Order: sequence, then C-alpha cells, then structure tokens
Amino acid sequence: MTAIGRFRFWVFACAVLLPSGAVAAEPADLLLSNGKIVTVDGRFSIARAVAIKGERIVAVGDAAAVAKWRGPGTRVIDLKGRTVIPGLIDNHAHYVHASAHWDYEVRLDGITSRKEAVERLRARAKVLKPGEWLLVVGGWIEEQFQDSRRPFTREELDDIAPANPAMVTRIFGNLFLNSQALAAYGIDEKAPDPRGGRIVRDAGGKPTGEIVGGAFTMLDSLPKQALEKHIAGARAMSAELNRHGITAFLDASWPTISDIYFEGWRRLVRDGEARARLFYMTYISPETPEAAEQAVARIAALKHFQGDHWIDNVGYGETVYRPLHDNLLAKEAKPRPDQLALWGKIAAALAQNSITMHVHATLTGSINGFLDEVEKVHAVRPIKNLRWTFAHLDQVDGGQLERMKKLGIYAAIHSRPTIQGVLMHNVHGDRAYDMPPLRLIRDSGIRWGLGTDATIVTPVSPFITLGWAVTGRMVGGFKVTNQTIGREDALIAYTRSNAYFLFQESNLGSIEPGKLADLVVLDRDYLTVPAETIKDLRPVMTLVGGKVVFQ
Repeated sequence: MTAIGRFRFWVFACAVLLPSGAVAAEPADLLLSNGKIVTVDGRFSIARAVAIKGERIVAVGDAAAVAKWRGPGTRVIDLKGRTVIPGLIDNHAHYVHASAHWDYEVRLDGITSRKEAVERLRARAKVLKPGEWLLVVGGWIEEQFQDSRRPFTREELDDIAPANPAMVTRIFGNLFLNSQALAAYGIDEKAPDPRGGRIVRDAGGKPTGEIVGGAFTMLDSLPKQALEKHIAGARAMSAELNRHGITAFLDASWPTISDIYFEGWRRLVRDGEARARLFYMTYISPETPEAAEQAVARIAALKHFQGDHWIDNVGYGETVYRPLHDNLLAKEAKPRPDQLALWGKIAAALAQNSITMHVHATLTGSINGFLDEVEKVHAVRPIKNLRWTFAHLDQVDGGQLERMKKLGIYAAIHSRPTIQGVLMHNVHGDRAYDMPPLRLIRDSGIRWGLGTDATIVTPVSPFITLGWAVTGRMVGGFKVTNQTIGREDALIAYTRSNAYFLFQESNLGSIEPGKLADLVVLDRDYLTVPAETIKDLRPVMTLVGGKVVFQ
C-alpha cells in the first residue's frame, strides 16, 4: 500500500470506527457545519458537516459525527444551510497563457448587455497608465447581447481608451483595434495582412480597425513580459479562478508558449502562494513534415510526472500535428493520408514512451482519421492504460464512441456552444443541436468530463458551462443544444470525472475522507435552483487544501 493509501485508510478508519462519544486523538483544524455537503462520491451522498486537518478532509457526515473532531483550537464555520460542492476542475483550458496579460484584460463573460460591456471597458481604461494595453481576449460574442449586437469600431475604441492601445478579440475570429493599437502593430494603408488574418479596409484602403482571423499572430505579438509580471499574472489568475470555484485545471498550453509562463506558476508553489492546482501538457505542435520528425525525436526524451499535487506536467497536447488541428466553424475536416501518417507516427512515439496524449478532435473527419491511426498504434503498443483523451468531440457519433471505449480513450467535452452556438447553427444547421451530443456521450460508458476551453473560446465560469449542459442555452438565451443532461451528471463530469484527466482521482473530485480539502460554498443550492439560474450561481467561499482562498 502506498503512503497516500495508508493515510487514506487511517483517516477512513478514524472517521468511520471512532467510538460513540469519543473525541479524535488529533482534533481537526477546521469544521464546516450546518450545511448541505454535496459530496459527489460514488453514491452522490449528502452530508451536513466536514472536518479538515492540514490540507485533507478527515471526516464527512452528520453534525454529531463530525463534531467529535472539534478541539480547543479548531476553527468552526457555520454554513447556515449553504450548499458545498467539491472544488471544480476544468479539464481543458488556456489559463497559463492568459495569465501573462491578465492585468490588462477585461472580461465580458456572461453579460447580456453591450452597454455594460462598454462600461467595463471604460472603467478599466481609466485605471490604466497611458500606453498600457486594454485587452479583451475572447470569451464573448455579439449574439450574447440583448440590447445591441453591433461590432466594436476603431472610433468607438478610440473614445473608450484615448490614451491606450485597445484590442478586443472575439473568439478566434475578428479582432477590433483602436488607432493606438493599429499604430503599435504598424498597421497602416501599406501593411500586409497578418499571418492567418485579413485587415479590413475602407474604400480608400485605410484600415478600419477590424481584422478577420489571425488572433494567434496578433496575441503572440503583444509585448513580452518579465518574470515578475508572469508571477503577478499567475497570482491574479489564481484569484480569478478561485472566485469562480475553480481549484484545479488541465492547461492545454499554447502553440508559442515558453517556459517563463509556467515559471510564474512554479514560483507561487515554491513560495507557498499557490491557490489553484495546475496540470499541463507539453505542446510541440509541429507544422511541417520536417518538424514532425523532430517532434518524434523530442518525444523520446520527455519526462512527465515530476511534480506534485500543486503543479505537474502530465502529458502531450493539445495539437499532435498542426495541419490537422480542425476548426469547429468549418463545414468539414478532410485530413490527407500523408498528414494522418505523420500524425500516427507522432502518436506511436508517444505510446512507445508511455506518454498520455490529449488531442484536439472536433469534426467527423478528424475523429475518424485519428481513431484509424490510434487503432494502428494500439495493435503494436496497447494504449488502453495511458489515458489518451480526445478533446471537444463536437461531432462524435455512437460508432466512434464505441471505438474509443474499446481503446480506453477518454472524452473531454467543452462548452463552446455557450457563445458559439448561433455560429455553429449558421455553419452546421440543425446538426448543431447535437454538437456535442452530451446524452450520447454520457450513455456510452466511456470516461468523460466537462470543461471550457477558456479563456478565448469560452467564458471562464464553470456555472455557465453547467447551466448550458442542463438547459441547452447559450449566454443571451438562445436555445442551441438539445442533448442536455441532468444537473447531477453535469456536476460529476466537472468534479469527480475530471480528476482522472489530472491523474488525481485519489486526491480530488469529491468530498471524502483522505482527499484534499478543495471545496466551494455556494450562494444558492445547485441541486434545487431553477435550471435557468444555474449559470448565475456564485461561490461565497472557496477552499484549496483546507485554506480559504476566496470569500
């Protein structure tokens, strides 16, 4: 039995076998009492109190049983009937990249008024120093606004931020820049289009401030930050995640991300300041056949699982071979045989080195092509215990899910319809009502979980995701998804199930003795509020490792 296993057995024995009327030999540091503790354990049981010692849970149960862990120095928090859920886990996000410029960013997540969006931008511009960037990096779309769906213009952004370069990014589609931002990028009448994008010009050839596409290029061209800024950004991002009840996440990294981004988060761990658990992927993303061959050589030297339950590198992703990274808003994916062969060669190298793979797979053609290659790899080197994951799976069908189940592939499903739902319907028609097919995935028997793909592609809030999964409605109210699921299934998918993607199922995902004390106290009861208000739930307290990190 491992050390953790022995600890959990001891805790369980103490919690369950403690004689009636006895007091624990080592009292708890913290008791949460008089609440509705939604444990999300295997029985989805409800308790009334929880005891915490150090960073772990030592007892869960009724008030009398947990009161036995109270000692002279135990802090007691009366929940006054509030609901407690496990810390929420995002199984696919890009928070590390976002943290580099977080101090300059305004979020429009979940708001349904364009007027409020403009007010938020004005408020941030007023506190920025002249020359500092004003940014909105995704997480919104015009269709969420109920008062006006006008796009932003250069003139409007000039008025909002006259002393600052301003750039508003709408998903990975359009970018809107003011005059200072255009100047900072050197975009004038003679400027070439950025890679992957197109500068929109007026009749005289002058840039209007709008750029269609090219978000990767534009974002990666922002001023680079010093380590101190990365540390401050990681600290601020952790606080934002805690505010939303997120206590751990799998970061899918970024094509051009460098080690300094992760070093900011490592410094928080080193200095005892960590407040959110980071698990991340190695992102190589080769774009050419030559780069693919180089990636195979690099994979042989990769070493994962060198960290702990605060930060660790747990695999490879999200892109295996960049030309096959498909687009949700494309009509279809048509991977070429030569491209799939290179994809398969990289996958084989990962299998040979027993490395977990987490791959972006959205459309039917991509999913079929990747499964064909994985089956070839599996025939030579079985991958069933490597926890390979297909992410997004917006167009997955029953046959593909059955193939995944036989291979032991997990499914990381994301709430991209929360802001892209209308666009998905514009491209895919009524098929979009089943993208992704949540009920089909739930009933397939494969291991799956819910996440966001934030911050660019979706809002950060897990409650927006949970609300969409239960109601099928995007931000702003449009009905975009028919395959909804129950709120218990949705919560399991965002907690206990997601712990497997982090290789932390013995530590995270449910409120049970022996697990890390990552908990969220809600302002209302997730299990009973009207379904249409799930998106509006807010944490009033978040604990990570037994410490209150948001209140």
